[in-house]
Amino acid sequence: MTADSWRNLIEHIGLLYQEYRDKSTRQEIETRRLQDSQTDPEESSPSEETPSEAEPTGTPESKAPPQISLLRNSNSRFNLWQDLPEIRSSGVLSILQPDEIKLQEAMFELVTSEASYYKSLNLLVSHFMENERLKKILHPSEAHILFSNVLDVMAVSERFLLDLEQRVEENIVISDVCDIVYQHTVNHFSVYITYVSNQTYQERAYKQLLQDKPAFREVISQLELDPKCKGLSFSSFLILPFQRITRLKLLVQNILKKVEEKSDRENTALDAHKELETVVKACNEGVRKMSRTEQMISIQKKLEFKIKSVPIISHSRWLLKQGELQQMNGPKTSRTLRTKKLFREIYLFLFNDLLVICRQIPGDKYQVFDSAPRGLLRVEELEDQGQSLANVFILRLLENADDREASYMLKASSQSEMKRWMISLAPNRRTKFVSFTSRLVDCPQIQCVHPYVAQQPDELSLELADVLNILDKTDDGWIFGERLHDQERGWFPSSMGEEILNPKIRAQNLKECFRVHKSDDSQRRKLGSRNRQ
Repeated sequence: MTADSWRNLIEHIGLLYQEYRDKSTRQEIETRRLQDSQTDPEESSPSEETPSEAEPTGTPESKAPPQISLLRNSNSRFNLWQDLPEIRSSGVLSILQPDEIKLQEAMFELVTSEASYYKSLNLLVSHFMENERLKKILHPSEAHILFSNVLDVMAVSERFLLDLEQRVEENIVISDVCDIVYQHTVNHFSVYITYVSNQTYQERAYKQLLQDKPAFREVISQLELDPKCKGLSFSSFLILPFQRITRLKLLVQNILKKVEEKSDRENTALDAHKELETVVKACNEGVRKMSRTEQMISIQKKLEFKIKSVPIISHSRWLLKQGELQQMNGPKTSRTLRTKKLFREIYLFLFNDLLVICRQIPGDKYQVFDSAPRGLLRVEELEDQGQSLANVFILRLLENADDREASYMLKASSQSEMKRWMISLAPNRRTKFVSFTSRLVDCPQIQCVHPYVAQQPDELSLELADVLNILDKTDDGWIFGERLHDQERGWFPSSMGEEILNPKIRAQNLKECFRVHKSDDSQRRKLGSRNRQ
């Protein structure tokens, strides 16, 4: 395929990546809802999709590569591999097993979604970055922070897409795509780490430009109104690379769930997934690094030590949770005392390896009066202690700043706040539904139907269609969950999701999760532990 014809195909892609991603995840949610409502999950596969009515069904006059039919059809959400005229006319659907057809669909979606992603990247560059009015407004340093290395990212996507399209053209039945994913992840996808690591600077620069430069704000608004953008914001284009690298890992997971076990294609998919996971983790670390460093410097300036000073700033330390709690004064006696006399305010800074206990003093400062390594903390919940002692727990420091054991009776403002503190302070304690060290074969699950952005360090940001194990929940509407595809844990409002009620679907989700991560030795050990139970 010549460069000109290839670029012509890109112009005919029906969906921008943002639209594809939204519709794809919505479809995934609806498919899972349907499965959950059925008594037998075998009646419907997670990967099955309803063919689009807008798809052509006739035989074309001449043979064309499958992706051409897809890219030129702008009316449908995105075509299925089995609905391409070339596939229907070939008779291959009557030969292939249903599982192989599902695998073909999964591989085909990876290819077509990359084409959609490239189109959106191309629009970010040609419509926004290279706009002459915008160039005159932005200083080169501002433009560099705003767009970072997006040209490198687009070049990598172009090379990746060309290799994928070449593979699709080799045979109407796609042999594999994960080998291509693996090669490109290892050799080229480091550009994503550079781009995503710049995200904090990028967001800050964008907000500052909107605030300080009315001309910038005006041009961006006008460019966003162009029909090319389909009502999408400039910021939705800026975050494309991070969304794509994360989504690409999920697409490989979807392929991995469908390939035959103990096959070459399974090994290739496992290798590709492992490399993508490494890149995604590096991207996440890059985003967190700068904000964590700034946060630690800010906290250090606010602390005044009444005890021996503890160095706060460390490259390996970050904040997990901070906030005010009520400490009980004196011994555990006299419930007849008024609450305001029974408790006084203290403030906790909990880091990944250290707890610092303070009292707030004038000038937005905190006086530190005790501390302990996080590994030497224990918590115990008090139950049925009356209204004045509701949401109270005991915090024990096995070795505090004075090298002795100390206990604090602490009261939180709500049940969810109490549980959040207890899990953060002692992460290995058993939760309501499942223990971290000896998990059960089945536990409640939830799928995300509304995206959520974490507001606190102990919260978990959610994307549409995420599936999570419910590890704990509170009566006031919070859930502590573990996302299946990456094992990230955190709190989120229960209103963000819908519980999966069908136990067979939950078991299927766990089985797929174990298979995806079976190349990880620690995951294999956990699975063995579950089987022994």
